[in-house]
Amino acid sequence: MVKEFHDALDALSQKVLEMGRLSEEMLNNAVLSLRDMDVELAQNVLAKKACISEMDAEIEEEALRILTLFNPMASDMRRIAAVLKMITYLARIGRYGKDIAKITVELAGQPHVKKLVSIPYMASEVGFLIRDSLKAFEEETIEPLKDFTEREKNIDELRYSIFRECLTYMMEDSKTITRCTRYIMVARYLERCGDHAVKMGEKIHYMITGEHIDLDPTGPETCPGT
Repeated sequence: MVKEFHDALDALSQKVLEMGRLSEEMLNNAVLSLRDMDVELAQNVLAKKACISEMDAEIEEEALRILTLFNPMASDMRRIAAVLKMITYLARIGRYGKDIAKITVELAGQPHVKKLVSIPYMASEVGFLIRDSLKAFEEETIEPLKDFTEREKNIDELRYSIFRECLTYMMEDSKTITRCTRYIMVARYLERCGDHAVKMGEKIHYMITGEHIDLDPTGPETCPGT
């Protein structure tokens, strides 16, 4: 029974990593499709939405089956709890990839403003966060999480920098308004993906150490009245 449990838990973890790779791939390809105005690649991202939804449902069902069948304790329970949180964050990252791909289709054929400003760089930084969260989960180490707060702060600053730059272009030339407003939306989507990667990091840290931490660069929140 013990071997069966650990085999099931290992298989569950591999499914999460597979979902994580798909989510990160969708986000990366969505930004590439926007950078290159590649509608075919954008359509490929849009087609993957159903895959992410199916994986989300399958992993949740399997995690609940393991909980019911084996009644895990201690660190094993924390791993399953982390899995149930992570698949929500990964599904949202995939969804934002889909949303960016839709913007590619919308803007297809139009020239970029200032080579898409800093969006490709911002996307690469977010991608690193996602991959490092998955690495921490796979290797059961908190080492990749140590600078998450500073890296997330940098992503936040990039979002506001893109906003300010786009605002300048829109004020100078009204013809850029549609494109620049979409860039601002993409930057917001990427920021949210960074937030989700950080939240995964927090859950993984708890999974490994049993200690809750707050990696949000804005600082910990407190419940009113506490």
